[in-house]
Amino acid sequence: VQLVESGGGMVQPGGSLRLSCAASGFTFSSYDMSWVRQAPGKGPEWVSAINTGGGSTYYADSVKGRFTISRDNAKNTLYLQMNSLKPEDTALYYCARDPIATTDYWGQGTQVTVSS
Repeated sequence: VQLVESGGGMVQPGGSLRLSCAASGFTFSSYDMSWVRQAPGKGPEWVSAINTGGGSTYYADSVKGRFTISRDNAKNTLYLQMNSLKPEDTALYYCARDPIATTDYWGQGTQVTVSS
């Protein structure tokens, strides 16, 4: 299993970023996928999930209405569109395959920093 995130960076409050996760080594379309983040000095926080076909999506209350998860099974890629970013969204963002309880199925992460 290989998951490679990209698209992170530094953005001002209110800005947007789009994260991508390129998946390989497994049948991407057969697995629910998630985004998980970890802020400095804090434990991991589940952010969002999407089912295999992309028809069902789920969000943490902290990002609901601002973030949108999506997937392209033809490209084996997971996305996270992040709008109206806040300083509290600053974290290392991980792409994760089910079961997300084990970090064996997490990528290496991409850093998102929201600061003026």
